[in-house]
Amino acid sequence: LPVLAADTSVVLDDLIYGKPRDRAEGIAMLGRLSGRTHEVFTAVALADERGVALRLSASAVRFRKISLAEGAAYWDTGEPRDKAGGYAIQGYGAVFVESLTGSYSGVMGLPLLETAELLRAAGVPYWAVN
Repeated sequence: LPVLAADTSVVLDDLIYGKPRDRAEGIAMLGRLSGRTHEVFTAVALADERGVALRLSASAVRFRKISLAEGAAYWDTGEPRDKAGGYAIQGYGAVFVESLTGSYSGVMGLPLLETAELLRAAGVPYWAVN
């Protein structure tokens, strides 16, 4: 059986922002992203008996200005604790997004176009049509 894996990193000023370790780091991440454009990279890999195939999704996300109080309130929702860059575009974190260039699903953590390409190349159907 094939195995599919993906991981996401947020990059700003050549620094990689993974998942925040604690509240202070999460709020600080949002402060650095505030009012700026950052990159989001999600790599997807599919391994099967033939080897490993890889795809990369690259997107640019611009945040509006985020106040310290907003960052703290967002952290306290619990949503950003296990998210690269300390936010979830598919949740409450969407209120910070001013613009997105690239793949929404890639920023979420599983780029659907790239994933479908890998599955198709491996002969794995990704939907059933009756």
